[in-house]
Amino acid sequence: MALFTGKGDDGTTKVFGCDQQRISKSSELPEALGALDELNTFIGFVKLRAMNDSRICDILHNTQEQLFIVQAEIAGADKHLESNTVEKIETIVNDIEKEMPPLKGFSISGGSELSTLLDVLRTMTRRAERTLICVENAKLCELTQLTKAYMNRLSSLFFALARQTNARSGISEENPRY
Repeated sequence: MALFTGKGDDGTTKVFGCDQQRISKSSELPEALGALDELNTFIGFVKLRAMNDSRICDILHNTQEQLFIVQAEIAGADKHLESNTVEKIETIVNDIEKEMPPLKGFSISGGSELSTLLDVLRTMTRRAERTLICVENAKLCELTQLTKAYMNRLSSLFFALARQTNARSGISEENPRY
């Protein structure tokens, strides 16, 4: 199988949900799929940086699997997240928050390298979530409530993991002084 076909050289692409019609690569749907792909790829990089923490690696790997399902769903495949996917994230976040001091406001990203990378994942997730909403608003696909909730919780998961990573490294949170 060739890695390229040349069919996209004119700036178009096709996805499952478009009746195999070619669409502009600049439209909302390829933008959303690209944002999810970028997020998934960067999760792979963060997973390499988290090699000393098998729990975080497992969480990140599972997230990559779930994002492939979201991408397939957005592209029109008959794939959907399992009904308990959001609850699994909520359980992890709630367990992390139980061991953390209460939030006192926004915190400045930084501390450890892994915490900072998890914060980057949080912001990439928010961007991907916004692009998915643009796809839905443009009526290019209908997102399930579960998919929207998953993307929203995913950024919370990365934030909680970033906080926990710093705390376990003995790094205190720093709040902006505005």
